[in-house]
Amino acid sequence: MPRYRLLIEYDGRPYRGFQAQENLPSVQGSIERAVKAFCGQDLRLAAAGRTDTGVHATGQVAHIDLDKAWRAQVVRDAINAHLVPEPICVLEAEAVGPEFHARFSATERRYLYRILNRRSPPALDRGRVWHVKKDLDAQAMHEAAQLLVGHHDFTTFRDLQCQAKSPMKTLDLARVWREGEEVLLTFASRSFLHRQVRSMTGTLAEVGVGRWSAEDFKAALEAKDRRACGPVAPSDGLYLTGVGYESATADQALNAAK
Repeated sequence: MPRYRLLIEYDGRPYRGFQAQENLPSVQGSIERAVKAFCGQDLRLAAAGRTDTGVHATGQVAHIDLDKAWRAQVVRDAINAHLVPEPICVLEAEAVGPEFHARFSATERRYLYRILNRRSPPALDRGRVWHVKKDLDAQAMHEAAQLLVGHHDFTTFRDLQCQAKSPMKTLDLARVWREGEEVLLTFASRSFLHRQVRSMTGTLAEVGVGRWSAEDFKAALEAKDRRACGPVAPSDGLYLTGVGYESATADQALNAAK
C-alpha cells in the first residue's frame, strides 16, 4: 500500500485534541473523513504528536496508507478540498517508503508557546495566545529555562493523568525571548510528557513576573513532585511547530515548519 507523509497545520480551538474520539470533534477524525470523501477508503492515520484540546500546529506530521498510488499533489489538494471550511490544511504530501512511521521514526518534536504580554487583551489572536498583563522578564525566564536542558526526572512538570512509563526525559532546547509585545518560548525533545510544555511555561511565567527566583524554579524541578509545579499555562498559546526525522527528506518537513 502506498504510504504518504503529510505536513499538517491546524487551529486547535474547535477540537477536543488531535486524537480521534467517538462523538467528539478531533483533528484526526476530520482528516480521516476527508480522506474517505476523497478516495472512499476508511483508514486510521498515524501522527507524530497527539496534541491536547485547543493546542494548535504549524508542523504536525502524519502518515496514511492508501489502496491506490496517487500523485502527492493530488493527495494534498483532494484532502484539503474536503476539509473546507474546517481550520485544518495539509501543507505538503510526499510519498514515502513503508519503513517511515510518523510517530516512531520521529527523533525530535518542537513546540512554540506564545504569550501576549500587554495590558490590553488580544482581539485578532484570541484563543491563539496566552494573555499575561503583568510585565514579564524574558531574560530571567530564559536563564531559568536552561535548568531544564538535559536529562531529568520531569515529574514536577508531568500531568497526573500522564500515561508515560517514565518521567525521565531529555530536553534538547529551551529558549525564551521577546518580540515586541510577545514573549516566545520554544522547547525541543525527542518526546514530551503529558502537558509538560504547558507546565514548564506556566512555571517559568512565575519567574518572569518576579514571584519566583531561578533558585525557586530549580527547587521545583528537583522536588520531583507535581505539587511543586507552578500554574499550568492554558492551551491557547501552544503550537506543535515541527517534527524531526533521521533522513534528509524527512528533515525537510521540520525545516518547512520553522
